[in-house]
Order: sequence, then structure tokens, then C-alpha cells
Amino acid sequence: MLSRTWCGTHWARWRRQGDPNICTTNRHIPMLDRFWMKVQKGAGCWTWTGSQTNGYGRFAEGYGKKNHPAHRFAYELKFGPVPEGKMLDHKCHNRICVNPDHLRPVTHKQNMEHKTGAHRTSSTGVLGVHQRKDKPGYIVKVGHNGNRVYGGKFDDLQEAAEAARQLRIELFTHNDFDRISA
Repeated sequence: MLSRTWCGTHWARWRRQGDPNICTTNRHIPMLDRFWMKVQKGAGCWTWTGSQTNGYGRFAEGYGKKNHPAHRFAYELKFGPVPEGKMLDHKCHNRICVNPDHLRPVTHKQNMEHKTGAHRTSSTGVLGVHQRKDKPGYIVKVGHNGNRVYGGKFDDLQEAAEAARQLRIELFTHNDFDRISA
């Protein structure tokens, strides 16, 4: 009869894989190697293939350590710490992109200005355009510095959408999407 001379971990590996030296976990792999194992580099965006929360990649710096945003880890690898009071904005609008060149430190206000579309509960589907309550038509109101800036009343949705876009260009500093679509 064969006597078991391995510890529990090696015995379990032998039973699962047939070899006590094959480790299927990656907790012994250096942190940078573990990070790059989960990045699929493309011509533009670098896609995070690891775990996600709310559409953003998550990365633990070590076994049993707290998870951090993967895009923040990538940014800090290249540029150093994110400045105090700033957050990272994806210029590419791709939440799972970890390409540090697609990230920029911004204030919360600047991050809110860099939206591409209306809120998911919008009745019109256009950012800053709302249906009028008093009669058919649309009203333009754009949020800026905690206030709603009035942009006019319109009968046509396309006219209201263009008025909202022009108002955002006038008020916002980080709305690349509106400026590009001009």
C-alpha cells in the first residue's frame, strides 16, 4: 500500500491534475504579471478581461488584499498617483479600457461633463432635453455648477437636441463628444 507523504495542498493537486507541483491559482505570480495576464491590448483600447464591478475592471494587488479599479492601477503604473481630489476619466468612454493614454485626471464636475448620452430614465433620449409638461414640445435645460441653465422651448426634437449641444459646448470644458460631433 502506498503511503501519503505529501502535505494536503500537494495531495489535492495530485488528485486534481495528476501532478503535485501544478498550481492553478495565480496568487504566487508577481503582481505585475498577474495584472498584464488580464489585459488584452488592442490598437486603441486595452480591454480588461478580469473581474468587473459596475462595468469597471477590478484588480487586487495581492492575495487577500482589497480590490482597486484596474484602470487606476494602469494609470498609476505609467504616470504615478492620481492627483488629490481628482478621479480618472475614460476619454474613450470604454469602462473596461485600461490604456493609460485613454485616461485623464479630472474633477467630478469635469467627469460629469464628459457624457455621451442621456440618462437611462430620459423620456426623450437626448441629454439636456426634456418633454414639456404644459403642451407638446421640448424644453432644454443643462445642468451646470449645481444649477439648471435654461436653453429654450422647441417643437422639434432635433432642434432641441442641437440647442442642448450648443449650450453644453458653451458651458462645459470637458465635453469632447459634443465638440467632435460639431
